[in-house]
Amino acid sequence: MKKLLLGLGCLAVMATTTAWAQSGPSGELMGLATIKEGVKSKRISSADPTGGNGDNTGVIKAGEKRTFAEIEGTGIINHIWFTIAPGPNVLSRNDLILRIYWDGNDFPSVEAPIGPFFGQGWNEQYNYAALPLAVGPGGGTGLVSYFAMPFEKGARLEIENQTDRQMDCLYFYVDYVEMDKLPKGAGRFHAWYNHELTKANPEGETEWGLVGDPGVNTDGANNYVFADIKGKGHFVGINYYVHCPSPMWYGEGDDMWFIDGEEKASLLGTGTEDFFNTSWCPKEPFIHPYYGYPRVNNDIGWLGRTHVYRFFIADPVYFDKSLKATIEHGHNNNMTLDLASVAYWYQDQATALPKAPTKEERALKPMIGANEVHKWRHEWRKAHGNDPQLWGNE
Repeated sequence: MKKLLLGLGCLAVMATTTAWAQSGPSGELMGLATIKEGVKSKRISSADPTGGNGDNTGVIKAGEKRTFAEIEGTGIINHIWFTIAPGPNVLSRNDLILRIYWDGNDFPSVEAPIGPFFGQGWNEQYNYAALPLAVGPGGGTGLVSYFAMPFEKGARLEIENQTDRQMDCLYFYVDYVEMDKLPKGAGRFHAWYNHELTKANPEGETEWGLVGDPGVNTDGANNYVFADIKGKGHFVGINYYVHCPSPMWYGEGDDMWFIDGEEKASLLGTGTEDFFNTSWCPKEPFIHPYYGYPRVNNDIGWLGRTHVYRFFIADPVYFDKSLKATIEHGHNNNMTLDLASVAYWYQDQATALPKAPTKEERALKPMIGANEVHKWRHEWRKAHGNDPQLWGNE
C-alpha cells in the first residue's frame, strides 16, 4: 500500500505540479486535505443536454473528424473516460485516432489510435489496471486516463474515425481544473504512436545462435524507435505491442537511449523483458501499477501477440535538448516482428510529433497458427530428402 501511495505522489511530479498537488509533511496524500485557492472543477461530457438518456455524441461517420471537447483558458485535465459502440469486432479501435491540441496550436501533441493509447493493441479488448491508465471492467470497454495534462491557452480534443463504417456513439468525460495560473514548471503532456514491421538481418533470424552467428550491435542504427523528441522534458511511460510470427523468443533486444544528441547510448539495457522489469522470457499475465503483461500469447513458444507496459513513475528519463529512445527487435535486430508502441512524456512546451503511421502502415498482420507451422514442416521435410520417418530435429 505504501508503494501505491508513493506512486500517486510521483504521478503529480511527472507533470511537475508537485507544489500545487501536495503540501505539508503528513504524507503523500496531504494534498487531498489542502484547501486550494483559485481552483474550480470543470467537466465536458457527452451528457444529453435535454436531460434525457441519450448521453453520447451520436453517429461519427466514416472519415469524419470530430472535436468533442474544447476548453478555453488555463487548467489541468486530470481524468478522461471513454466507451465506444459498436465493439472492436465491428469498429476497429486501431483506426479511431485520438488527438489533443494544447495552447491554441494547430498541431497535436497527442496522436494515437484510441486502443493502443489506453493500452489495448491489435483492436483487441481486455482489462488491465496501471497507475495512469486503466481499461475495464466490462470486458475492456471502459477506457480511463489519470495522466495530468496542463494547458495555459486552451485545449482541444479530437477523434477521427478512419474505419470504413460509422461509430454509432462515443460516451466520454473530460474532467479538469480551471485556474488563473499554472504551477511553476508545469509541462505539456505528449503521446506518440509508432508502428513498424521490422526487417531481419540478411543472414536471417539468428536468435540464440540457432541458425547462425547473431553478431553485435554497438550503435543502435537499426533499432525500433519508440520516441524521437526534440526539446526539454522527461519521459514517463510506454505501451509496447509485439506480434511475433515465430515461436522463437522475441525479447533479446536491448533498450538504448540517446540523450541530448549523444552518439553512444548512455542508457543501455540487457534485454526486452529486463527493460520491462520482468525476466526469463515470460508469457504469463502480470499487472503492477508501474509495469505489466496484460496480454500474452497463448500459442507455441512466443508465437503471437504480447502487450507489455512500463510507466516511469519514480524514475522518469530526463533530457534537455532531445531524446531518441530505441529498442532492438531481437538481439542485433535479427527478428522480423510487427511492433507498435505509444510513448508518453512531458515537455516544457507543446511541440509537434513525428509523422504518424498511416492506416495502411499500421494495418494488423494476420495470426500465424498450426496450419502455417505444418506447411513450414512440409517444406523442411522436402529440404531434408522427404524421408517418410523424418521427425523434425534431424
